[in-house]
Amino acid sequence: MERIKLARVGRGMDRLGRFTVSRRGPNRPRRGRVARVLLAAMVALAVLGAVGVDVRAQQPALVDIQDSNYIPTTLTVPVGTTVRWINHDEEVHTVTSTTGQFASAGLDLKEEYTYTFTNPGVYPYTCDLHPHMRGTIVVN
Repeated sequence: MERIKLARVGRGMDRLGRFTVSRRGPNRPRRGRVARVLLAAMVALAVLGAVGVDVRAQQPALVDIQDSNYIPTTLTVPVGTTVRWINHDEEVHTVTSTTGQFASAGLDLKEEYTYTFTNPGVYPYTCDLHPHMRGTIVVN
């Protein structure tokens, strides 16, 4: 029977019966790996902060449809904001731009419609089913 030299064995038992692992190859200890990952994450965050990127998720602005009214009637938001309309009425309502830029289908109770405003301007809207309902989104 041939004897295997310990120096050539990558994994096995030493002379005292202890489990051994080679220090070469993919099984070697990964010293400093966590530190390198943390350093890379800190550098990435510093770069994002330096260029002024807002890493927080922007919450949509909310307009409630309640008692056949848009609440608030006028909403001012920055460019890039998503506005969410939620119908809290028993009646069906729509959200329809008077300039034709956006339009929802009929919204039943607790249904919602969202639209993202990508250009500055004044955006009046109404309900197709109830013309007395009017609202305005002002985008700066």
